[in-house]
This record gives sequence, structure tokens and C-alpha cells, in this order.
Amino acid sequence: MAKPFLKWAGGKRQLVNELRTRMPERFKRYYEPFVGAGALFFSLRPKSAVLSDINEELINVYLCVRDDLEAVIDELSRHENSEEYYYEIRSWDRDPAFPQRPAAQRAARFIFLNRTCFNGLYRVNSKGHFNVPFGRYVRPRIIDEENLLACRELLRHADIRRGSFEAIEEELQHGDFVYLDPPYVPLSTTASFTSYYKDGFSTGSQLRLREFCERISERGAKFLLSNSDTDLVREEYSDFNIDSVLAARAVNSNASKRGKISELVVRNF
Repeated sequence: MAKPFLKWAGGKRQLVNELRTRMPERFKRYYEPFVGAGALFFSLRPKSAVLSDINEELINVYLCVRDDLEAVIDELSRHENSEEYYYEIRSWDRDPAFPQRPAAQRAARFIFLNRTCFNGLYRVNSKGHFNVPFGRYVRPRIIDEENLLACRELLRHADIRRGSFEAIEEELQHGDFVYLDPPYVPLSTTASFTSYYKDGFSTGSQLRLREFCERISERGAKFLLSNSDTDLVREEYSDFNIDSVLAARAVNSNASKRGKISELVVRNF
């Protein structure tokens, strides 16, 4: 059984059962426009899916795992777990020629950094440069070939694209199902880990997403959305069904504030 091959801050692996109990019993096509590590997708194994994200490097990873896995594995085998080496590889995206590197090489870099960086975070600065520090793991599993092969087989049933969440709107049809897992509304002014893309995900983006959910409903499709338990989310989605679930989160810089916290699951059915 394929499982997510990436670690992802705010990933839904631990909440998959909670999400699945709140899903429609039947649906046509599955859409996940904030794919991240794809925990729900890998759990559901849908026969027809559209996976998308605004993060170009993330989408490149999925495309390469699906279409050029042997090259990705070959590139991964060249990487080593040392702090000096980590920062050398991390610095690649400071080079203007980085986008011209082979796709499989960039994909392997992404997986390597993801497996060896602090807490599996994906965070970039305003220039789009990956800036998460070294994780200091003793034996990180950089290559899980068996799982990557299983993921490739499942991803062959998926249409994988780069684009904003709104890009799927025109093709949504009655009976489709959309799972939305955006960067969360911060719980405080210092708690934001939303910079998975250089332009961030602002309050304005959250409000655009709320309007998008209205249009999903108008098209006869169903959606399930995850977000933080904040006044903004509760107020904006008050016309929909809202459930609170507990999730363990470990991204707070203060260890005493880590643990299970309430998150919201919103749906239009």
C-alpha cells in the first residue's frame, strides 16, 4: 500500500480516519488542490484524481515520481546525511540557473531536504529560497524505494498539475469531491508556517478560498476543508457544517505548547 513519501508540517496522516468518516459515500472525480504530502489521496486510492498545488517544486516531485522514478532514485542515492552537505544542497536554489537543472535532480533534492530538514517543514523566504535548517537526524530514511514504487503506481491514475486552487473550478461537475487543505489561518501573529510559496497565503487568500467553496457548491460538487480553529474560520464558514477534531501538532517553537489542539473540518453536505 502506497503511503505519503514526504513529511509535511500540518500533514493529515494522523487525521485520515476523521476525514474519511466525514466524506461523501460516493463521488466521481477526486480533487486535491493543496496536495502537500497527499495523505488523504494515498489513503483513498481514487481511480480518477486531479492533484495540484501552486508550489512548482512540489509538483515537479510528483511528476518525476510518476514519470521518471528510476532517475529520481539514482539521484537520491548520491545524497548523504551531513550538515555541511545539507547546506550545500539547500543553497542550489540561490543560483538563478537552478530551474534549468534536470527535473529528476530537483525532485531528488526536494525529497532529500524534506527527509533531513528540521521537522519536515517546507518553508521559503520572500525570494522563494528554501530556508529550513538541518534536522540532525541520526539515520533518516532518504530512499524508501519500495514505497516510491507503490506511489508511482497510484500516481499513474492522477492528473498532476501546477496551479492555484481556483484553476480547477471550470471543470468541476455535479458529484465531484474536493478536499481542501490550505495553509492554516495562524493561531497567533508568531505562529505562521504558511510560506510554502514565496507569495505566502494571506488573509485575502483565505477569503478567496471561502468564496471558492461557495462556487463549488453551486456546481453541485462536494467539498471537505481543513483549517485551524480560529474565529475567522468559524465566522467565514458558519453557513456550512463545521466539526472540531483534535490533532497533534509539533511545529511550535515552544515545546510546552506542542500537543493536541483543535482543528476544524468544514463540509457542504
